[in-house]
Amino acid sequence: MASPAIATDRPLAVAILAMGGQGGGVLADWIVAMAEGAGWVAQSTSVPGVAQRTGATIYYVELIRARDGAHPILSLLPVPGDVDVVIAAELMEAGRAIQRGLVSPDRTTLIASSHRALAVPEKAAPGDGITDPTDVLTAANGLSARFLCADMQYLAERAGSVISASLFGALAGSAALPFPRAAFEDTIRASGIAVAASLRAFAAGFDAIEAPEIVPPKPTPPPAPIFGREQDRAALDRALERIATFPAEARAMLRTGLARVIDYQDVAYGHEYLDRLDTLRPLPDAALSEAARFVAVALAYDDVIRVADLKTRASRFDRVRREVAARPDQLVSTVEFMHPRVDEVCGTLPRRLGAFIEGSPMLVRALRSVVDHGRRMRTTSVAGFLPLWLIAGLRRWRRALLRHEREMAHVEAWLTVVRHHMNHDPALALEVLKCRRLVKGYSDTHMRGQSKFDRVIGAIPLLAGRADTADWVRRLRDAALVDEAGVALEGALATVRTLDA
Repeated sequence: MASPAIATDRPLAVAILAMGGQGGGVLADWIVAMAEGAGWVAQSTSVPGVAQRTGATIYYVELIRARDGAHPILSLLPVPGDVDVVIAAELMEAGRAIQRGLVSPDRTTLIASSHRALAVPEKAAPGDGITDPTDVLTAANGLSARFLCADMQYLAERAGSVISASLFGALAGSAALPFPRAAFEDTIRASGIAVAASLRAFAAGFDAIEAPEIVPPKPTPPPAPIFGREQDRAALDRALERIATFPAEARAMLRTGLARVIDYQDVAYGHEYLDRLDTLRPLPDAALSEAARFVAVALAYDDVIRVADLKTRASRFDRVRREVAARPDQLVSTVEFMHPRVDEVCGTLPRRLGAFIEGSPMLVRALRSVVDHGRRMRTTSVAGFLPLWLIAGLRRWRRALLRHEREMAHVEAWLTVVRHHMNHDPALALEVLKCRRLVKGYSDTHMRGQSKFDRVIGAIPLLAGRADTADWVRRLRDAALVDEAGVALEGALATVRTLDA
């Protein structure tokens, strides 16, 4: 038998980098269907990324014209320096493509959405870990043959679709593939799924590439709504009247803080919040606004009750459905990973009982064997939803629980330091207020943050009498935000201990 002829034409190579829920697989399938419909040979593969936004899936498509009697040989993986089109469904994924060598200045058309979906290291950083996109934009412009960028996520959401449709339109608008616009649109129609919305998003992506659209800035949000029971209306009105007695510059933040603590607990807790702010009135107006912010954060601490409450709210299930673009007739199942620890369980018990268990090694060991292990709970089922709903119901007894007693003691100790310095050194009082940003999250995250907070505040006596005490507290706080383990903070504290040596 004669050996089959091998097609020697160079295929067109397209790499798509997309995260879960962005429709990267759909986009690859559309490209393949369009090419095959035009008589081309197409092949697609994918290399899965890691969940929780530590890496996107790479979908790779190769296209080649069909020739009679000739069999093409197509690659399963993209080869650095040999990719014609790279499509990134998020800006930093364009940077990852450049790092992998998939983008080359002599060949590659790079199409990227300018929006951000924060990666795990960005979210996990103790401080502001968001990566500056400037370097990615500079590299994309310099290392690609063409760089086409627009907020494809915004365009898709405005059209009621997902980003894969607007990226498909951007690909058509780039003319990087030898197919007319009609072929792209016919492919969407042939899919038969959310055709109208997908075509709207496609058109928006196409137009954004041909004539980039300036996305209007987000409007200033309206004042935070404050919800409460009808029987609490009079108490809520009194709280709003109290806010009106504060300086105008602080009122917006006070209202936001009040809405947060009422949502967290009740209107009476909102008055407790305002009581604490009353004691801080000598602060300058700008500092009082910061106080309104951080006191609200401190009072609305994350505990087991709060977590259970947020995970069982109808608004959360609605948000999940929107994020996965579920149709009204589709069922969405939500699975939560829960890992309760002994200290969290004891903190959710009445003060004396929780403290008694914590003080007994035997009881702690017994309790740990029961609760201290990971479990998955399907909150879209009765068996998964009901336990969390019951835990959320403990909110009405929160003030009597061990965790609340400890949190309020810590808050009062913090505000005592602020009040001690606010008259003679308002700059230091402001820096002490800002130190509260170190305390966040729950469980181990909360413990690490509170430990850093205590070490920073504990260093203030070492700086007594110095004109630059406020500046040193700021430096210590910034050092605490550098790394999770607190290595930078320990170095900064070591420096403080040598100042008067």
